[in-house]
Amino acid sequence: MLGAALLLFKPPRRTILGWIGMLLAIAAAHAEQPVKVLIVTGGHDHEPSFYSLFDDQRFIANVNPHPEAFMKDFRDRADVLVLYDLIPEMPEEAKRANLRAFVEAGKGVVVLHHAIIDHNNWSWWYEEVVGGRYLLKPDGGIPASTYKHDEHMRVKVTKKHPVTDGVTDFEVDDETYKGMWISPKVQVLLTTDNPTSDAPLAWLGLHPKARVVYIQLGHGSAAHRNPSYQRLVRNAMVWAAGR
Repeated sequence: MLGAALLLFKPPRRTILGWIGMLLAIAAAHAEQPVKVLIVTGGHDHEPSFYSLFDDQRFIANVNPHPEAFMKDFRDRADVLVLYDLIPEMPEEAKRANLRAFVEAGKGVVVLHHAIIDHNNWSWWYEEVVGGRYLLKPDGGIPASTYKHDEHMRVKVTKKHPVTDGVTDFEVDDETYKGMWISPKVQVLLTTDNPTSDAPLAWLGLHPKARVVYIQLGHGSAAHRNPSYQRLVRNAMVWAAGR
């Protein structure tokens, strides 16, 4: 009887429009809230110009450097985790658990430049989350990855996506990486034809719940101050936050 009554119940059109308006208002309020960004640094020097990337009213950014990073559950503290650290191994199980809980909660992760070296022996991280790995030493018959400073790079946008919205092909002087392991499953966003670099420069990660982006660019101020790079990173943070 209750099922039949529910089927016969038709809320007034005015009520339906009210519900729709309420849902739209909630969505608009969520979109207007600043994105909470947690920046993790440590293990590698970087220029102060890096922080110019977060000079935008859409973001509230906090820095949590190592060794303090990941010591506590941070799911409520951040919408997006931005990694600009270089920690090849993180042996503390509690820290790994907190990082994994953040990812499994469907949060956003933006991995920049040398942070591709993070957690080099944690296969879950590089195979199921980031989709790439910088090899510090030969592994399984694959030689170690290489890098080169002060290379001029022509950057080509290869996929239309919210991360590349408003970004056109550009040029930048930056550090290159070559010989990385890159999963064939990633969706490549940017490429370069510089011979000292792997062709893919940015891609979408692989985790089924979290929104993950890796951007290989970003060694120094030449990149940090580049308008195209700034837009790219800011787009990545907004998209990773689900906005």
